[in-house]
Amino acid sequence: MEIVHFDIKDFPTMEKRFRTNFINSLTGFKSANLVGTIAANGKTNLAIFSSAVHIGADPALIGLIFRPTSVARHTYENIKTIGYYSINHVHESFFKQAHQTGARYDRQISEFDAIQLTPEFSEALPAPYVKESKIKLGVKYEEEYLIKLNNTILLIGSIIETFLPRECLMPDGFVDLEKAGTVTVSGLDCYHTTQRLARLSYPKPDLPLSEI
Repeated sequence: MEIVHFDIKDFPTMEKRFRTNFINSLTGFKSANLVGTIAANGKTNLAIFSSAVHIGADPALIGLIFRPTSVARHTYENIKTIGYYSINHVHESFFKQAHQTGARYDRQISEFDAIQLTPEFSEALPAPYVKESKIKLGVKYEEEYLIKLNNTILLIGSIIETFLPRECLMPDGFVDLEKAGTVTVSGLDCYHTTQRLARLSYPKPDLPLSEI
């Protein structure tokens, strides 16, 4: 197998699109989620994110990375104005529609309408869910941190409610994403279904691992 090597001196010399694709792919498979928000005027918004990250379980916290706000960021602006948003898993049945939400639609156009997905509301938050999604999180904005190296923002929210199929919830609390049909993404534009290898026991120095 031929090995290709790059170092820090090579990155600035790469063609911009090549570098973007290359660096975005290096972290491996990422979550694919649609973030649903609503503006003060009631206009709904939907945007694809691959940056959702677990922050903590108690309290239940989740993070999103936002690119610099030097241009309009409708999702970020809606979250800061309303204080609530939804995170919806992407499934194989609508991954192309989900990807299309990355287009720069005018603020007056709802991505729900543009890609023909269905907004759905609960009593717990004003932001819309994606009806077609099987696993959904309702989230309340808590705080954010500016990453000064590149002016991106780590936005942290608390999970206030969840929806998922009963058959996807295991007795120990594990959520079977494969059974739900959740897809994953690599780089900026490559979507994947998954195949489980195994669940493994909690690692301890004096015990061998077992499959659970």
